[in-house]
Amino acid sequence: MYRRIRDMREDNDLNQTEVAKVLCCSQRTYSYYESGGHDIPTDVLIKLADFYDVSIDYLLGRTNVREVNR
Repeated sequence: MYRRIRDMREDNDLNQTEVAKVLCCSQRTYSYYESGGHDIPTDVLIKLADFYDVSIDYLLGRTNVREVNR
């Protein structure tokens, strides 16, 4: 479900533990986010989008445009 989030992590040569630290959650929780086992809370989506400098719609696969409209 959240394949793009995993792809972004891998494209940036990060492991799940490193991203989990940025999000202030455990590696297991982050793993559930990537696999779709848990819905990703809005505040976590915002942190991920800010961290990768992409839009939330891009992370969720709703668009292929990475740029954020600010």
